[in-house]
Amino acid sequence: MDKLNLVDSELKVMSVLWEEGDSPARHIAGILSEQYGWNVNTTYTLIKRCIKKGAIARSEPNFVCHALVTREEVQRKGTLDLVDKIFDGSTNKLFASLLGKKELSDAQIERLKKMVDDLDE
Repeated sequence: MDKLNLVDSELKVMSVLWEEGDSPARHIAGILSEQYGWNVNTTYTLIKRCIKKGAIARSEPNFVCHALVTREEVQRKGTLDLVDKIFDGSTNKLFASLLGKKELSDAQIERLKKMVDDLDE
């Protein structure tokens, strides 16, 4: 299983860990119950799927969960997958799509130029 290939519900579990740090499963379940109305069984099932994928490690006592992947790793993988699937592997097409849909301020354009320049260094 691919620890970076997570579905939306698994990402919600991971987000709690990234925000809270190592946490007991019941704490994660409490947060997700508050945020999304999930029951405990739903959360535990998703935690177990993340464990199976290698994204979370479980330790005892108290079923403490530890994230084995960072938010940045998952974001990078998701971005690369999006570019491959939707934009035929072309980052140029991705940027054209993003920039073509919205008016950007001069400050935003300058920030984007600086980001691109920094990539070249």
